[in-house]
Amino acid sequence: MSLFKQLLIAICLFLVVAFSGSFMVSLESSRAQYVNQLRSHAQDAATALALSLTPNIDDPAMVELMVSSIFDSGYYASIRVIDEVSGKVIVERSATPNSTQVPAWFVKLIGLEPAGGDAIVSRGWEQAARVEVISHPMFALAKLWQSALGSLGWLLLCGIVSAVLGALLLRRQLKPLDYMVEQSHAIARREFLSLPKLPRTPELRRVVQAMNQMVEKLKALFQEQAERSEKLRAESYQDALTGLANRRYFEMQLHDQISHSESASPGYLLLIRLKDLAGLNQRLGGQRTDQLLQAVAELLVRESAKYPEAHNRATRVRGGEFAILAPGLVRDEAVQLAQSLEAAFLTLEVTKASDVVPIAYIGVVSYSPGDTLPAVLGLADQALAQAETQSQPIWTCLAPSTEQAVGDDHHAWHNLLDCALSQQRFELYFQPVVATHDRTSVLHYKVMSRLLDEAGQPIPAGRFIPWLERFGWSKRLDSLMVDLVLKHMHSHDQALALNLSSATLSDTQALEQIIERLRQDRELGPRLTFEIAEDQLPEQAVLEQLTKRLRDLGFSLSLQRFGGRFSMIGNLARLGLAYLKIDGSYIRAIDQESDKRLFIEAIQRAAHSIDLPLIAERVETEGELQVIREMGLWGAQGQLFGGPVPWERSVR
Repeated sequence: MSLFKQLLIAICLFLVVAFSGSFMVSLESSRAQYVNQLRSHAQDAATALALSLTPNIDDPAMVELMVSSIFDSGYYASIRVIDEVSGKVIVERSATPNSTQVPAWFVKLIGLEPAGGDAIVSRGWEQAARVEVISHPMFALAKLWQSALGSLGWLLLCGIVSAVLGALLLRRQLKPLDYMVEQSHAIARREFLSLPKLPRTPELRRVVQAMNQMVEKLKALFQEQAERSEKLRAESYQDALTGLANRRYFEMQLHDQISHSESASPGYLLLIRLKDLAGLNQRLGGQRTDQLLQAVAELLVRESAKYPEAHNRATRVRGGEFAILAPGLVRDEAVQLAQSLEAAFLTLEVTKASDVVPIAYIGVVSYSPGDTLPAVLGLADQALAQAETQSQPIWTCLAPSTEQAVGDDHHAWHNLLDCALSQQRFELYFQPVVATHDRTSVLHYKVMSRLLDEAGQPIPAGRFIPWLERFGWSKRLDSLMVDLVLKHMHSHDQALALNLSSATLSDTQALEQIIERLRQDRELGPRLTFEIAEDQLPEQAVLEQLTKRLRDLGFSLSLQRFGGRFSMIGNLARLGLAYLKIDGSYIRAIDQESDKRLFIEAIQRAAHSIDLPLIAERVETEGELQVIREMGLWGAQGQLFGGPVPWERSVR
C-alpha cells in the first residue's frame, strides 16, 4: 500500500475516532439533560395538578376533567390521583405513546427510563389525596434521535471535507515523492531528471536534494564516459585533419559490404587521388596543402550527400587519397556521382586551390558480396591508373562485363518488388540473439525478410532493400512486416525484434498507421522490440517522441549497427532504449585487434553507467565471443549461433 493511502487512511481513522467520541459525548450529555427534563416535567405537572385539585378534590367529575386535561396536554405514561386515607385510586389515566420515527435499536441503545413526580392534594389542613405523574420518554427519544441525526450528518460532512482537504494536502506534500519515483523510473529507462523546485518540508527537501545530487552525478559520469569514448573513437577511426573517417574505418565498412552478412549488398566504390600531393606540399607549403585536403573533404561530403547510398561514407584513405563507398548504387548513379565530382573539382581549379590541372583523378569500380578486399582495392587502383592516362574525363568506371543493363535491372526489380508487395510474397526469417554468459539462452529472435522470386527462391534483404529504397517502397515493406510479425506472435510466445526504416519514421501517415496497428495488439508489446539502424535515425526530438509513444503502448525501441555516429551517444540517456547493438564491423577480429577492444570497452563503460545493455552483431568466432563475454556485453548475434532461417528451423 502506498504512503499516500496509508496516511489518508490514518487521517480518516483519526477523524472517525474523534468524531465518534465527540458524537457519543454529545449524545450522553443530551441524554442526561433529557432525564432531568423528564423528571422536572413530571414533578411540575404533579405540583400544578395538585394545586388545581385542592378546591375540587371532592368533585369526582372535576377531578377527572382536570386529570384528563393535563394528561392530554403532554407526554405522560400515567397520571394517578390516590386517596390518602383509603389508598384507593380516585382517577387514573395511562397510555403508551408510539413514534415510528425512532428505531427500536436506538431506544434500546439510549436506555432512557420514564421519570415520575408526586404532590399532595390538601383539604384544609388535611392531606386528602396524592397525585402521581410519570412522564413518558418518547418525546425525549424523538428529540434525541433528531439531534443524533443532525450531529451525525454534520460530522459526516465535516469528515468528508476534512478527508478531501487532507487528501489534497497530502498529495501536494507527497508530490516530490511521486517525482522521485518518476526519477527512479527514468533512471531505469536511461534518462536523467532533476526536480527543479525543492519542497518546503525539511525532511522531503533533504531527500529530494540527495536524489537530485545522485542523478546529476550519474549524468556527469555518463557524459564523461561518453566524451572519453567519443574521443577514443575519433583517435581510432577518424582523420584528424579533414574530419572524415580514416583508412581503418574504410576497410571495416568495405569488408562488411563484401561479406555474406544479411545487410551486404552490391554497390560501387569511388577512389579519388589528388594529383602530385607531395609536389604541392613542397611548392605551396603545408598550410595550403592542408586547406586543399579540407576543401576536397568538404566537396566529397557535399556531393555524396546527394545520394542516400553514399551519404556519410566519404573517407580519407591516406595522404591525398580519398574514397566514397556507395552500397546499393547502380552504374548510372555511380557515373553521375563521378561527373558531379569532376565538376566540383573544376571549381577548386578556378579558386587556385592547386597549381596542377586536373586536381584529382577518380576510379569507379563495382563490388558484390563474395569479393575479396584486395581484389576490390586492386581493381580501384587499376581504374585510377587508367584515369590518370587520359586527359578527359578524369574518371574511369570498371565494372564486370556480366552486369546487366541498368534499364533492364530497374524494370525487372520494379515488377518483382511491386508484385511481391501486393501479393505478400515475403517470408519471415529468424536469427537468435543469445546471452553471452549462456549461449543456449535466447534473448530474442531478430526478424528478417526474404523476398520470394517467381520460382519461390528466397532473395536476401541486402539485394532488394536498396531497390525498395530507390522506388520509395520501404514503407510498404515495413507495414507488411509488422502485420506478418504480429500474426506470427499470436501463435508463438518468443520475444522478437523487428527493424523499422527511415522512410516510415519520416512519414507521419505511415508511422501513424503502424502505431494504430500496434495499439490493437498492445498485449504483445513486452515481446516485441523495434530496431532502427544508426544511419537511418531521425532527429533527436522525433526519436524521443517515438520512443515515448512505443513505450506507452508497451513496445520497446533500440538501435542497431551502432558505432558509426558515435557522437550521438551523449543523447542516449534521454531515449530510454531497450538495448544497443554494436555494429559488426567493430566486432570482427576483436580478439586480434586491440584498438577495437579499447573502443568497445569505452562504449561498454558509457552504456553501463546508464544501465543500457549492449549486444554484439555478427559474432562469428569463439575468440570474438570470448572477448565480448569478458567485457561484459549482454548478448550476441551472428553466424556462430545460427544464421537467419525460417521459424520451423530456428526453434529446433
